[in-house]
Amino acid sequence: MPIAVTQSYEAFFREEFPKMVALGLGLTGERETARDLAQEAMLRGYQRWDTVGRFDRPACWVRRVLINLATDHHRRRRTERTNESRLVRDDRVVLDDPDDERWWDAVRALPDRQRAAVALHYLEDRSIADVAEILGIAEGTVKSTLAKARRKLEHDLAGREDGHE
Repeated sequence: MPIAVTQSYEAFFREEFPKMVALGLGLTGERETARDLAQEAMLRGYQRWDTVGRFDRPACWVRRVLINLATDHHRRRRTERTNESRLVRDDRVVLDDPDDERWWDAVRALPDRQRAAVALHYLEDRSIADVAEILGIAEGTVKSTLAKARRKLEHDLAGREDGHE
């Protein structure tokens, strides 16, 4: 249901913010980072509310902002980890997390588009059409992206179960 232009930003925020935090958590795995990203995305929506509030689905716009912010965060963290690994060698053994956490770790290791599509489709239970609209891609592209993500997840998780990480 489209949010009416007359709906206040405050009502929009109350409705969408918890969902945005959940999406951010699915994409980053870090509760504080998820809250920060959700707040930043909602702030950007507020700053442009005169325009965004007129969209048929302003929540899609804000989700896209959050996904872009999470992608940037993921890239920065990957760069930081690469740089840290050059400085310090860590030979600690890490035990497997519970299944859900292992699955989300594998999701967070996916390429940007696949990670976003999986989070939107499975975490937020969004339709293919919704995912396509939020990501700004065709529905067929969403389907192939999800198929590639499922194959990669199946391969990665099967390898971890067999001890071939």
